[in-house]
Amino acid sequence: MADTAHTHPHDPLIDADDDGLRDVVALTPAALPAFAKSSKAFVQGVLEDASFKAKAGETVLIPGQDGKLKGVVFGLGETADVMALRALAAKLPAGDYHLMAEGLDATAAATAFALGSYRFDRYKARGADRARLYVPGADVDEARSVAHACALARDMVNTPANDLGPRQIETIAHEIAQQYGATFSVITGDDLLAENYPAVHAVGRAAVAERAPRMVELQWGSSGPLIAIVGKGVVFDTGGLDIKPSSGMRLMKKDMGGAAHALALARMVMAAKLPVRLAVLIPAVENAISGDAMRPGDVLQTRKGLTVEVGNTDAEGRLILADALTRAGELSPDLTIDLATLTGAARVALGPQVIPFYTADDTLAVELAAAAAVTADPLWRLPLWAGYLDALDSDIADLKNDPDAWAQAGSVTAALFLQKFAPTHGAWVHLDIYAWNPKGRPGWPSGAEAQSIRALYALIRGRYAHA
Repeated sequence: MADTAHTHPHDPLIDADDDGLRDVVALTPAALPAFAKSSKAFVQGVLEDASFKAKAGETVLIPGQDGKLKGVVFGLGETADVMALRALAAKLPAGDYHLMAEGLDATAAATAFALGSYRFDRYKARGADRARLYVPGADVDEARSVAHACALARDMVNTPANDLGPRQIETIAHEIAQQYGATFSVITGDDLLAENYPAVHAVGRAAVAERAPRMVELQWGSSGPLIAIVGKGVVFDTGGLDIKPSSGMRLMKKDMGGAAHALALARMVMAAKLPVRLAVLIPAVENAISGDAMRPGDVLQTRKGLTVEVGNTDAEGRLILADALTRAGELSPDLTIDLATLTGAARVALGPQVIPFYTADDTLAVELAAAAAVTADPLWRLPLWAGYLDALDSDIADLKNDPDAWAQAGSVTAALFLQKFAPTHGAWVHLDIYAWNPKGRPGWPSGAEAQSIRALYALIRGRYAHA
């Protein structure tokens, strides 16, 4: 499965205006009265009949005298949230349109429409033609780049594990490296022991040979600050010997969402040619069950030298990230970002739409929260609460991977575990992503979702664009 095969052939954005484009007028409730007053009586009547109030996502199709579609009126809601335009693509008949929207960031509007145009149709017959949109003043190349990267992440997460294993993640990373002139390396199978990635090997060794664990590394750029991006790549998580129930296993094809997001974020940065260096580190494994699977009670070595008692084989993501974060620290990065579908506790705390992040760097936290607000990519800081550190104590090892139940805060204790391995040079942030829409809504279909990476990209641009 190649990167190029998973950037959709349908391009929802139009580069230039054309007389044949139908107008889409996007309005807030406050702007609706003035628009209605300036419109023809027929248009006023259509809006009244439809009880159009310009609520976010409301759409009214305006016919012409010949009965064919002439234009569209679309609601932005009270706050004029540009992401409301994600819903527009699914509500427009096939054809070409011109967006008329005062006060919106044009590039953000184009990006939102492109994100809402996403479909995962690898296993279905391709649908009919779709809508395309011209957005005056938009940086279309930038909008396409961000939307294509998000589509890559969503495609990877949506693809079932029988078609996306560790080897396929390696292939996608290699093709991205070739496309952008990055260096690429991979360590596979028992070579992980020789190269000192023992935790990655322990988690993935139970898989069949063609799905052997591997450590993928991509490096890009020759000058500027180094940013390390680490992504959890568990292509399928049975839970190991602490096996999940079938209901808990059903969506575990998405447990490589961190790796998908890491590659997508790197793709945005490289496409923009930002003046930074990148190190993308992806431990790719399948948490399978066999006679060679790691057991509850095993004590694992890690690249950092800390030992970890395995209290639960289903807490495997933090184990492979431990080795990858240690590798990141060896590179002395200015900023380290790790992305992982790590805990169900994060969903209990914040649900599927809001992503928690953890960092000890208050300046970084403020910058990331601001980037999340600007990009409408919702994030929320949770604490690295030192009072829960005792929950990681083991009687026979340096750490254990299943914190004591008394701590309860499962996402926090997972982050505290990772902090033990995170680079001490520069800043570090951990994001406990979900990568999934459990319930579809207009512009956000059920299935894979790209989360946090538009905010992270904005953060990197803001920090380093003039480095």
